[in-house]
Amino acid sequence: MVDLPDAISHFPPKGARNLPSQSLNRSSSTSTSTGTGNPLVINTNNITRPRHQLSSPSEIIAPTPRRHLLESHASHSWLHTPPFSPVSSRGVSPTSTRALSPQSHLTRGNSHESIGFILGQGTSKPNTVKESFKSETGMGRRWIRWSHKRGMRSSVVAFIFLAFVFLKLCFGIGSYSGKNTPPMYGDYEAQRHWMEITVHLPIHQWYSYDLQYWGLDYPPLTAYVSWICGFVANLINPTWVALDSSRGIETDSSKFFMRVSVVVFDALIYIPAVLVFSRTWFGARSNRTQDLAFLLLILFPALFLVDFGHFQYNSIMLGFTIMALNFFATEHDLLGAVSFVLSLGFKQMALYYAPAIGSYLVAKCILSGPTDGGRLFIRLGFVTVATFVLLFLPWIPPFSASPTLIIDPISRIFPFARGLFEDKVANFWCASNVIIKWKKWAAQEMLVKAAAILTFLGFLPSVIVMGKVAWDLKVWNKSSEQKLVETKDDPKPEESSSHTPILPLLPYALLNSSMSFFLFSFQVHEKTILLPLMPLMLLFSGATPGSEVYQWGALGSNVAVFSMWPLLQKDGLSLPYFALVFLWNRVVGYDPIGIIYTAFPFKSFVHLMSAGVYAAVIFLHFSEQIISPPARYPDLFPVLNVLVSTPVFVCLWLWSIKCCVQVSWALTGPSGFEEADGQPQHRKRPSIAVNDASQMRASFVAKSDRTRAVSLGATQGKRAVPPVRLFLHLRRSFVER
Repeated sequence: MVDLPDAISHFPPKGARNLPSQSLNRSSSTSTSTGTGNPLVINTNNITRPRHQLSSPSEIIAPTPRRHLLESHASHSWLHTPPFSPVSSRGVSPTSTRALSPQSHLTRGNSHESIGFILGQGTSKPNTVKESFKSETGMGRRWIRWSHKRGMRSSVVAFIFLAFVFLKLCFGIGSYSGKNTPPMYGDYEAQRHWMEITVHLPIHQWYSYDLQYWGLDYPPLTAYVSWICGFVANLINPTWVALDSSRGIETDSSKFFMRVSVVVFDALIYIPAVLVFSRTWFGARSNRTQDLAFLLLILFPALFLVDFGHFQYNSIMLGFTIMALNFFATEHDLLGAVSFVLSLGFKQMALYYAPAIGSYLVAKCILSGPTDGGRLFIRLGFVTVATFVLLFLPWIPPFSASPTLIIDPISRIFPFARGLFEDKVANFWCASNVIIKWKKWAAQEMLVKAAAILTFLGFLPSVIVMGKVAWDLKVWNKSSEQKLVETKDDPKPEESSSHTPILPLLPYALLNSSMSFFLFSFQVHEKTILLPLMPLMLLFSGATPGSEVYQWGALGSNVAVFSMWPLLQKDGLSLPYFALVFLWNRVVGYDPIGIIYTAFPFKSFVHLMSAGVYAAVIFLHFSEQIISPPARYPDLFPVLNVLVSTPVFVCLWLWSIKCCVQVSWALTGPSGFEEADGQPQHRKRPSIAVNDASQMRASFVAKSDRTRAVSLGATQGKRAVPPVRLFLHLRRSFVER
């Protein structure tokens, strides 16, 4: 593998361009880097110079530390290469493969071979002393740094876990969905009622018993979890789950049991999943960064309010999905497939992630080649089908009393007869319904087809990008291997990378896919925003403060909680809503009010949009308290909420597509590859595109037999090289090697 600086070594260091030529020659001859040419990687044997070598008293040539926290970094690159995080002194890679698996052959020392910019950094301006202090203002960062400096590193995770278990139990003291509102009550009663019917009724009646009163409408794993909870409740106090007679029970003891059941399953599934995620995907980052990511993923405000306030068990579904991502990152694809099927088996809304995960696994099969890829495809298909069969086994002959019983759960899981949307949800259909009354102008069958087409078109870009990257990498790797065999008599087997090159695409593909379903699909609830919010929070947890991912993540989280405000207000969760939003912004170091004050001159589109959205949110909250909606428009404020929130979600959807394209360029180049004369070559591109690319600052590198993007960018003291020319140089050097 060729070192990047060799391709640009003829450019003089930035800080030495204005020095006299004699001084420049003298400094270059006495101060030599460690072979990388990067000012961040300096040979410590050459960091001093005798005073008599200075050409003048005013000339001061000082070394640059390996990891200087106040170092300026030219990060206005098209790949959004980040500065080094002020919290961490290690590599900046959340998806670095150095710690993805115990078999990883990459060491933590090669921090310059990181691909972390792909998963959580983004564009940010150069760090100054003032900005470095600002990035530490988040309560979470300050507390973690304080704990690590005082030797309490090993107890940080335990303290976070216990603190948030206590906070979740405190949430249980407040109100919940359907409190004291007979006859149907709310989601709390629905969850309790499912415990009641699963304990007392045979399995074949679970999906058909009294459907008018909270009939079971989730996949079998939800029913099994309800049976476990109901079994325990029946042992403690049978009146909590007595058949029919317990409907609407709201005793203090029963409410405490229900709240504890959510906390227990959250602690068993979701918390271990995010802990492993912070250690796996951020394995090359510092312990502080890993602990901070764990803290931010546990303090998930939308999930907090829905599961521990409104009352549901969404953390189980999200936990299984995050487990699947962890298994994919460590090359355990079969276990990842099982975990994702369990997520689908708990709530059918996990289908929002299916296009992204399915395209990733198919791309993995393409990369593995015809033989290994074919075996992997067959194994994945077998494991997926077998897991679904086990989940639905009681309704499948010969285990069911009737061959038609399988229709009961399927018809309840996919309720197309309910309508296009419920209540006021911040998606395309509800927002456009203000102008176009869809239910009056189109039949329901037509609306179902239109929703399916728009949803498919919404997630299609990420699927195409995933497949294209896998195909291009396969073409390049195949030709490179043939070249190595032809040029070497006895080539040594190279160690393969411990991760899939397309892995950095997965979080953005998940965001694109889930947001497409939320915006365009049929029968969407307000609470469904949790699904696109989950991959966004995974990206946000490793983002540098002030970066593009950080700004979009903070805006998306705040607006997602705001979009659920009508539901939370109806549930009596107004105080927890404001308290948790305030706490979360303080912990992450984000200041929505300050963004409004600094709207002009705006620094970026997301900054300007954030200022406008936060101003509208504050205005609506105050107006709702002092103005009563007219009798003709009783839903005035919920509709305004939708009109404020929907544009943000649309922009997040578009941003996810942009990020998928950028990551694909980082992995295969802006134009991809094609085979010509047995060798991979860049496809021809219009001259204007080449000129535009020449202004971009980016770099690529080939690692082993896989292509990996490297967050080198335009390093301080080096002139940026056009990415296409640099990429061709690196590829040619790698093949000739």
